[in-house]
Amino acid sequence: MGAVETRLAELGLTLPEVVPPLAAYQPAVQTGVYVYTSGQLPMVEGKLPVTGKVGAEVTAEEAKDLARTCALNALAAVKSVTGDLDRIARVVKVVGFVASAADFTGQPGVINGASELFAEVLGEKGVHARSAVGVAVLPLDSPVEVEVQVELVP
Repeated sequence: MGAVETRLAELGLTLPEVVPPLAAYQPAVQTGVYVYTSGQLPMVEGKLPVTGKVGAEVTAEEAKDLARTCALNALAAVKSVTGDLDRIARVVKVVGFVASAADFTGQPGVINGASELFAEVLGEKGVHARSAVGVAVLPLDSPVEVEVQVELVP
């Protein structure tokens, strides 16, 4: 077990199995020293624990926890193409989508769940640029979705 997975264990987290694609795409693709993940839903053991819009059926705090799960799933997707999370030089960019009720404006706070996980697990390597976007609906009525761009050590 490498340093990143040891850190995950210290935080009481286990790297999940890669979430199988829901359509015609790969969970992650490596090109050169970069890995791009597809949008990661907060799947746990093949299921969404919660569905609905943030600010209506789902609270902002619940959605923040779901964004954390999305980030953990993104790390699993990165490992699926690199074989080793210790190859991460840095998380470059995170894009988070929040299925939002019409009056919900707390998207940045929700996506902090993902950003904070990357910082906890990777330290300075986890600090990144980011977008947090409110949308009308996400696949499977998921409240959140997160995609990540990671640079690898050459």
